[in-house]
Amino acid sequence: MELNLQGRVALVTGSGSGIGRDTVFKLAEEGCKIVVSDINAGSAHETAEDLRKAGHEAIAVACDVTSEDEVAHLVAQAQQQLGGIDILVNNAGIVKDGYLTKMTEQSWDSVVDIILKGAFLCSRAVLPQMMEKKWGRVINISSRSLFGNPGQTNYSAGKAGLVGFTRALAQEQGRFGVTVNAVAPGFIMTPGMRNLPHFPKLQEAATAKVPVGFLGEPRDISNAVAFLASDVARYISGTTLFVTGGRYSG
Repeated sequence: MELNLQGRVALVTGSGSGIGRDTVFKLAEEGCKIVVSDINAGSAHETAEDLRKAGHEAIAVACDVTSEDEVAHLVAQAQQQLGGIDILVNNAGIVKDGYLTKMTEQSWDSVVDIILKGAFLCSRAVLPQMMEKKWGRVINISSRSLFGNPGQTNYSAGKAGLVGFTRALAQEQGRFGVTVNAVAPGFIMTPGMRNLPHFPKLQEAATAKVPVGFLGEPRDISNAVAFLASDVARYISGTTLFVTGGRYSG
């Protein structure tokens, strides 16, 4: 399938590691120029360097997506060095689990702000140039957790909010040639997940709940993102693509 992404500029937040890192490599393989962004400057620059070594065009910009000034700097660097942004993937997120009665205000604010405020600030910053070009893609990384997980009221609320954000923004932007969609991953075996000391037990328990009988890998998410970013998906907007192996709640 020809995705026709050659020459597009893609910005992926939180792309220094995990799903974000895999996503920038997939988009680069499809012909995109890449803006690697992460709050961890070291991992952002390392990922960009690995992309360049593989023959792709990439820059790295460290950014806290909850800071309006840092987001403005990020978008300005992309404009200056690569000519603007065609594809935005709002992937940045963190987990600070805990039951609500024991959750601190800081744990609530940090998780929800990175997911929702980050998507708001980054989208608001890049949309004017997409609207001017009459072409753009905004892809928000939600989660199966939007249905609710115990111990994750903050994360579940943020990821569920991202779906509402996606639907509303899709209605605002359609007439400008900009599609807005979300991808909701299930259990994905990222390097960080594999390094957990209790990963074998976690893997066994999670696999038992997945109808297809195996757990996802980062490429399953990056493939979905590349599809939604392409002209092949030009008539898809305001939707959430669940990449969960058939598992929804529970």
